[in-house]
Amino acid sequence: MKQVALSAITALIVSLVCIGSYHTYLSNLQEATEEIGQETPSDDALFARGVSQDEMPQFVPANKSLGQAPQNFNFAAQKAMPAVVHIKSFQSYQRNDNGFDNFYYELFGIKPQRYKGNQQLSSGSGVIISPDGYIVTNNHVIQDADELEVSLSDNRSYKATVIGTDPSTDLGLIKIEAKSLPSLSLANSDESQVGDWVLAVGNPFSLASTATAGIVSAIGRDLEIIKDRMAIESFIQTDAAVNPGNSGGALVNLEGNLIGINTAIASPTGTYAGYAFAVPANIVKKVVTDLKQYGSVQRAFLGVANMQALDGELSRKLGIDITEGVYVGDLTEQGGAYKAGLQAGDVIVSIDGVKTRNEAKLLELIGRNRPGDQIDVKVHRNKKNRSFRVTLTNAYGETVILAPKRNETLNKLGLSIRDLSGEEMSRLNIERGILVEKLYAGLLRSQTSIREKFIVLKFNGELIDNADGFTKALETSKDKVSITGFYPRYNRLQTYEFDMDLAEKEN
Repeated sequence: MKQVALSAITALIVSLVCIGSYHTYLSNLQEATEEIGQETPSDDALFARGVSQDEMPQFVPANKSLGQAPQNFNFAAQKAMPAVVHIKSFQSYQRNDNGFDNFYYELFGIKPQRYKGNQQLSSGSGVIISPDGYIVTNNHVIQDADELEVSLSDNRSYKATVIGTDPSTDLGLIKIEAKSLPSLSLANSDESQVGDWVLAVGNPFSLASTATAGIVSAIGRDLEIIKDRMAIESFIQTDAAVNPGNSGGALVNLEGNLIGINTAIASPTGTYAGYAFAVPANIVKKVVTDLKQYGSVQRAFLGVANMQALDGELSRKLGIDITEGVYVGDLTEQGGAYKAGLQAGDVIVSIDGVKTRNEAKLLELIGRNRPGDQIDVKVHRNKKNRSFRVTLTNAYGETVILAPKRNETLNKLGLSIRDLSGEEMSRLNIERGILVEKLYAGLLRSQTSIREKFIVLKFNGELIDNADGFTKALETSKDKVSITGFYPRYNRLQTYEFDMDLAEKEN
């Protein structure tokens, strides 16, 4: 009898402890939710077997505020997955090596495979960023494609048109003709911190609509894998599992907003080995805006050369009393930094209030601007901080926009063109000319052997003054037409002929 009584007392004590712990949990949860302006979930909601989409936004901030892992990733996944697409790239020839380092393996997807005849098929992912069909992806997913096919999460498929690409950030923008599509909003990637929960969504190994979770494990990573002379690398590093086929897919936060575009993985084998890298959303926003508005990215330059990220050893060697920032080795006289008063030996510690701990972050912050934009640069000089207002320039020290011309006719031809700058014409010893800046899937690629960087001087035998005149001549032309010009490395003129009528037949 005594034993039964003792067991009853013990059970009562355990029950009281559990109830006390539960009320303590509720109290902590209530404090956290009140702090962020949300209501405390009811007992029924806390003990429910599942969490509805409407309830999920209440749980995520509360758990994050308490420093706990989220109960699940349902809300982020349900929001992100419908906006992530599968991209198939059809090519008529073998792709060249794009220069990615063996260890940092590019995520183009399944390696190009024989499809039909001499045609090859590769695949990757993309993210819908507007309901009218604009999709951001990686440049290496769509470059050299003769045809692009986009499949949505509901199995609808569309042919896609390339709006523009930017090799320096490995980003590309394409468009499908559709309306009212699910899309993702871009978050402020500057707010991403090490330890934040993230979700990676894409099509690894052509497994459609796959989501994996992890945390942000580092920010501002410079891997030197984009082999472009003006490359910008300031990757968000995550341990969310991604594999070939995830390239161009979404990295989202717990709110389901886009914080980056998955681009590469660190792997000795070509498959996931622990770390993946995404282009930050703030870079994506700038690139996409430029591609939509101008047809190419308007790259801004500070005018600083021979930069080095400070560390303890370099600081001691140079006699500098700080250990974080970017050391300025030299400046270009036509650059904005020199004109604003910066000097060799300065240490750039912030741009527009954002710390520049390394070169990657500095280049990212500069890369978000256009020629003519002004930024606030804080430098450390002689043990004191000084601020300068710097006007950024283009690669030629000018503040003008060098924008390719894109319209419906040029889209069908698969062509981006722009007027040559005064410096370019002087160097080429010509008085006029139009640069073929980029070629995409279209009429010119299918009918001619024209290559990028061709300088157009004549259209149908008549001199062309500028890109506007060339575009108007194309719009009013029918049947066969010709363009005449040269490549900068060769002196002889070349003429390419193509049939404008085929543009209507093919489209």
